Amino acid sequence: MARRIDEIDLSRSLTNEESERRISVAQRRLVQLRLTTAGLLENPRGPGLLVVFEGFDAAGKGGAIRRLTQGLDPRHVQVRPIGVPTEEEARHHFLWRFQPSIPGEGQMTVFDRSWYGRLLVERVEGAIDRKAARQSANEIVEFERSLVNDGTTIVKFWLHISDAEQLARFESRASDPLKQWKLTPDDWRNRERRAAYLDALSDMVDWTDHPRAHWDLIPAENKHYARVAVLETLIERWTHDLNVRGVPVPPAHGGDYLH
Repeated sequence: MARRIDEIDLSRSLTNEESERRISVAQRRLVQLRLTTAGLLENPRGPGLLVVFEGFDAAGKGGAIRRLTQGLDPRHVQVRPIGVPTEEEARHHFLWRFQPSIPGEGQMTVFDRSWYGRLLVERVEGAIDRKAARQSANEIVEFERSLVNDGTTIVKFWLHISDAEQLARFESRASDPLKQWKLTPDDWRNRERRAAYLDALSDMVDWTDHPRAHWDLIPAENKHYARVAVLETLIERWTHDLNVRGVPVPPAHGGDYLH
């Protein structure tokens, strides 16, 4: 797995058939792990699981989240889309608004964008400078460490696509009446600032990749590959953390993984 943005191999791909086969295997394993940590398979509840998704607009976060959650009972997972802070939220420390959605013991939450907007959007938009971003990164790392120490598993994904692929996906959305709602003027404006976002992104990964909550940088040029990579990486990270914490993990029933 790449550890730097410039090391991501965007040529990675899978056929649709291979992708669907491996997604099916991974989804069954995710159900097994989720029921285990929820305490529903004659075992005590396990640590809460927080899955964080970040990525360029149109990188495929929504599709990956759908594959991740579609096999799970809706009662066993919360998906939280993160947008611009409200007036009330903006009055508080930038991490304040996320507290109610942090999963407790036996729970699972998926963030579609997250507190990393502080280091990306707010920095690129000029709301904070690089020094303030560095301080915020330190606060995020300490926050994540405290969550992990308190019993939360954190898995963080960045879905990466090229400028050319993003443009192609934007144009596809613009021409499809059922997908036009996904495309906003801000999306086009953000494309023009890609260089600034790449600078901010590089700093974000360098500053906030830490042993208790690594960044997994997913090549998302090929959606079939990206969806499999997300599910299989999540299984790997989740299982590893459960083993480290001494939580009994049931054996998987076959399947092959990217890692």
